[in-house]
Amino acid sequence: MQLSSSAEFDAAVAHHRRELLAHCYRMLGSPHDAEDALQEALVGAWKGWAGFEGRSSVRTWLFRIATNACLRQAQRRPARVLSTDLGPGFTQTADLGRPDTDHLFLEPWADEADDAGDPEAAYARREGVELAYVAALQHLPATQRAVLLLREVLQFSAAEVAALLETSVAGVNSALQRARAAMAERTHGRSQQAELAALGDDGVRRLVEEFVTAWEDADVDRLAALLAEDARFTMPPLPAWFDGREMVARFLAERLFETPWRLELRTINGQPGFLCHQLLDGTWRPGAVNVLSLREGRVTHIAGFVDPAVVASFVG
Repeated sequence: MQLSSSAEFDAAVAHHRRELLAHCYRMLGSPHDAEDALQEALVGAWKGWAGFEGRSSVRTWLFRIATNACLRQAQRRPARVLSTDLGPGFTQTADLGRPDTDHLFLEPWADEADDAGDPEAAYARREGVELAYVAALQHLPATQRAVLLLREVLQFSAAEVAALLETSVAGVNSALQRARAAMAERTHGRSQQAELAALGDDGVRRLVEEFVTAWEDADVDRLAALLAEDARFTMPPLPAWFDGREMVARFLAERLFETPWRLELRTINGQPGFLCHQLLDGTWRPGAVNVLSLREGRVTHIAGFVDPAVVASFVG
């Protein structure tokens, strides 16, 4: 009986693990924190597996345990932020500052290949991990964050969410209303999935190829032509970030292209991204992870991540 119970538990976890991990990432803004929360949840689920009576689905039961693990973790540490949350953009490029150790920064999510299947489900999954969306979530109180994700991303009913969080349906509806209002203030325009769809596969490919060629050639003028007027460049944990096409181009010319770079294309947070290799002492070394946000065929945000631990997580 124990062997059967173990096998059933392993099968249930394997079926839902990817969706659970993405949920924990949305809640916490860090793949590492998401893994920690999921492991805590799975230990708890295993301990309770023998007593699971099937009054809800296994999926609902696992999401209740995972959500509560995330809520506990959210209580133990501050929410993650973007560089733009901490102050105005830099107006000089000579001093980029020391790595900021006083804040926890949002970290990028390495997409797994989508299973062959429902394209609409794959689209929804990627919308739910887009960088701007996950960043906006971190500004919500943790319980509102959980309600919004359970209702709007995971499509649980208000009654199911109330049971999951041990609250009332009225409490869920009130939290959802407040969360929606707060998110509307921080997210504007189309999602990145909608922007990519509007460009089409060929348009996205051409834009990415032009971006890579210009970057690897250190051609600032060609890169600037790809940027929106209000483009931003961030690079946590360094405090420096640059606001507007002119300042981004100045940073590229004066600092970034002091050394050569090569870009390895990735999909990150459902968006075009790169593992960036820098030539140092005659050797190409991973030096950054970049994620592009787009609007009407122009780049609005180059989200660079230069924390060595973050970069290392994308190698291999």
